[in-house]
Amino acid sequence: MDVKEAIRERRSVRSYKSEEIPEEDLNLILEAARLAPSARNRQSWKFIVVKDKKRKEELAHAAAEQAFISEAPVIIAAVAIEPEYVMRCEVPAYAVDLAIAIDRMTLQAVELGLGTCWIGAFYQGQVKNILQIPNRYKVVALLPVGYSATSGGSKNRKSLEEIVCYETFR
Repeated sequence: MDVKEAIRERRSVRSYKSEEIPEEDLNLILEAARLAPSARNRQSWKFIVVKDKKRKEELAHAAAEQAFISEAPVIIAAVAIEPEYVMRCEVPAYAVDLAIAIDRMTLQAVELGLGTCWIGAFYQGQVKNILQIPNRYKVVALLPVGYSATSGGSKNRKSLEEIVCYETFR
């Protein structure tokens, strides 16, 4: 599978089979994040891999009761360990850095026949408590990973003409 195909095939999966993910596949997904670029190559992140059933259920509860999250065999929590670092462009580096790393994980998962769903709807304090994350850090996303229990589906996307400007904002 090439990158263009992985981008086209990637979708949010909200129903997972109970089938475990081979350790080598999980490592490939984590390696995709490790190799992602980051501001000043700081790699100011930690990825917490959660497989424990009870802990996954607690995370689903902390994610506004999105029960499907706990169905996935693995949940990866993406954590910023330098949330105070702001780039010269006035954007927090962690927001960009972890978006790149998570996106690479989702595309690697597609290539391996796995599904993901980028979860941003969660209660920061509850997730930190469940995963024993120090308060000074910031959880950026939860990423359930597993084999999809449903088949494809179309994605509605705006046309290039609607989202692209040349030379100036229009």
